[in-house]
Amino acid sequence: MPEQPANPTPAHNDLDSMLSRKFGKEVANYFSGSPLNRVGFLREDHKFLSQALQHPSTSFLVCNELQPLIDKAEKDNSPKKVGGHLKFVGFEDVKGVVGEDPYAGGEKTMVEQYDSRRYIPQMIFLGIDEKAKDGLEYQSKNLYKGAPYFAVDVTPKEGVKEACEKLIKDLEGRGLAFSQAPGGRVMDIDAQHAAIYAEARALLDWNARNPFCAACGQPTMSVNGGFKRICPPKDSSRPVRDDRPSCVTRKGISNLCFPRTDPTVIMAVVNSANTHLLLGRQRRWPPYWYSTLAGFAEPAESIEEAVRREVYEESGILVGRVVIHSTQPWPYPANLMIGAIGQAIPEGEKVDLGNDPELDDAKWVPFEEVRESLRVGTSGLGEDAGPEYKEGGLRLPPSTAIANQLMTAVCNGFVGGSAKM
Repeated sequence: MPEQPANPTPAHNDLDSMLSRKFGKEVANYFSGSPLNRVGFLREDHKFLSQALQHPSTSFLVCNELQPLIDKAEKDNSPKKVGGHLKFVGFEDVKGVVGEDPYAGGEKTMVEQYDSRRYIPQMIFLGIDEKAKDGLEYQSKNLYKGAPYFAVDVTPKEGVKEACEKLIKDLEGRGLAFSQAPGGRVMDIDAQHAAIYAEARALLDWNARNPFCAACGQPTMSVNGGFKRICPPKDSSRPVRDDRPSCVTRKGISNLCFPRTDPTVIMAVVNSANTHLLLGRQRRWPPYWYSTLAGFAEPAESIEEAVRREVYEESGILVGRVVIHSTQPWPYPANLMIGAIGQAIPEGEKVDLGNDPELDDAKWVPFEEVRESLRVGTSGLGEDAGPEYKEGGLRLPPSTAIANQLMTAVCNGFVGGSAKM
């Protein structure tokens, strides 16, 4: 079984506080804990972006079909390595794809010169690593110091196909490759790189999914360092440049849309006696594999209400008190997993799968069995369990999944840390 990378350390983890003493240490989940300061207020500052783009300390994460660049030798030679690494490139590598300075002239000029016939490779400004030495120093209202990070989509597409293919071939010649993670879900890189990749993937994917204006149907363009899409008033591809339909997004509302994040609840539900945990399985999962229940929060619904509704719909169980445990960004494609722990009411503990056919099975599992499976039976989907696992035993998600952290917390009395054996 490939070992799982460690989860990130929560911010200010060693700081004593009233909240930590009362509720226990904060839990940080995989895909969170980015080492970058996003400095989102600098995304519209094209002078900063131009300098950041070409600074010697700048790193570029290139993605092909949303898959990140990794070291092929590292993956091939170390199948049990704990936490692989992304590989970053410099500006000279991506210049043939993105151009000398795509931010030249500022956003206003870019909008005025917009041409929907021209494919512009998607680039995302991810933030700066303030701990890096010899990083960019930029004076705005305040002084900002750090090594900039960008993500670039190098998927070969019309207009940049040749340049992207040339870059990919060159990278492969250096022993690098793009991840071939099962199902496209990269879950085996170290925690800090995973957080950087999560931001990059979510933003690249969101831009690719929103090429047209939801209001008027015309092509949109990406601005604000890749964090915003607008509907330009003019299009050079038209015979008359200003011959573009009016759009409500240009009348008092300057932004078409910002990246979406879909709130999703995932919950560990304990019985009223606090001795058993509710687990469910989907039909497509391997044998013996179970996890906590989950589902999307709906409009005009609190997180607590979403937990109670989803648990009832999928299992028939009625939940009383609900508390939030931790959260996990999930960039497949744009979810925020809001982890909760709920407790069933005494008269609502009977499992009934007759409401929603999503689950193949749901059952109450004793804490002791869950603890044992957390010790010997966790892994990614399709991967083998540990050497102590016995066929037929309960299988659970790996430690990089928030479901694992929720189950561990329940088995430890909500304190957190490793599962008690």
